[in-house]
Amino acid sequence: MSSEETAAPSKATPHDDGMTWWYRWLCKIAGVLGGISCAVSGVWNCVTVNPLNIAAGVWMVLNAFVLFLCEVPFCCQFIEFANAIAARADKLKPWQKALFYCGMALFPVFLSFSFTTLFGNAIAFATGVLYGLASLGKKGDAVTYARLQHQKQGDEERMAGAANGAPE
Repeated sequence: MSSEETAAPSKATPHDDGMTWWYRWLCKIAGVLGGISCAVSGVWNCVTVNPLNIAAGVWMVLNAFVLFLCEVPFCCQFIEFANAIAARADKLKPWQKALFYCGMALFPVFLSFSFTTLFGNAIAFATGVLYGLASLGKKGDAVTYARLQHQKQGDEERMAGAANGAPE
């Protein structure tokens, strides 16, 4: 064992990315559903003689595998490196996951535009959108917003008073 492996369990710092527990579960469920839809549509897309459709289908099956690997690694217990990849995916920021998932979902659509590729990748793309929305952060409460508006009004009144030559 290396020193990094022995030091890793003792660090146990909570990874807070600003997402609530229910939103994190929503993203995970969307990832699982996106993986299922990509896998089914990818296999269906491979039943053709057009090479671009076959390539898009293979890419969609690969998307499904990556979604399962990143979101629910216990589904891939037969792969030795599944937990390591899932741990790295959990360390990514939400905007990085959003770009990755949306890019993965768009590539087969550009490769072979059809209903199968479009609807098969829609939920995987929606997973990326959910992670993108998570990167925007939490919505502020009404009290804080009202306080900021009141402070802004006061600043504007002071600026107008200083511009008119009135003493502060």
